[in-house]
Amino acid sequence: MNTASLKQDYQERIVPALVKEFGYTTVMQCPKLEKIVLNQGLGEATADKKIIEVALQEMTTIAGQKAVATLSKKDIAQFKVRKKMPIGVRVTLRGERMYEFLERLVRVALPRIRDFKGINSKMDGRGNYTLGIQEQIIFPEINIDNITKLQGMNITFVTTANTDAEGFALLREFGLPFKK
Repeated sequence: MNTASLKQDYQERIVPALVKEFGYTTVMQCPKLEKIVLNQGLGEATADKKIIEVALQEMTTIAGQKAVATLSKKDIAQFKVRKKMPIGVRVTLRGERMYEFLERLVRVALPRIRDFKGINSKMDGRGNYTLGIQEQIIFPEINIDNITKLQGMNITFVTTANTDAEGFALLREFGLPFKK
């Protein structure tokens, strides 16, 4: 199944299913997946600058699109953080790359998690969903031999849904394995 087919699947199967489930009067009311944001907070990067470089390279490999460093907004003395210091890595996926990443996540990466029983179905109240991952090694693009430190990340699915029920139904139809 290629990425064009996931987008096609959305138009041919998912939209009619959601229209039927929620009783929309037009297909334009149907929620869409707007973007997927991958985010990695690296607090320990304050001590070691190499951590950011490694994370940037890994995140770029996983997403298939160049990642950018996130910078601190203010000085925090207790955490030894200065303003504009790199403290994280993020990448935003839209369009074809978004569908391609979603396909890899659902079909390849999530099934590789040990003792995987499904993901929690807690939405944010506005139809968006954030999935936390403990280890970046579940992605097949990452070579385990080159890993110095296991890093977690957040994957946020931003939808045009107005309610959690609509957002949940959309992501469920895309194949995200929610717990029963």
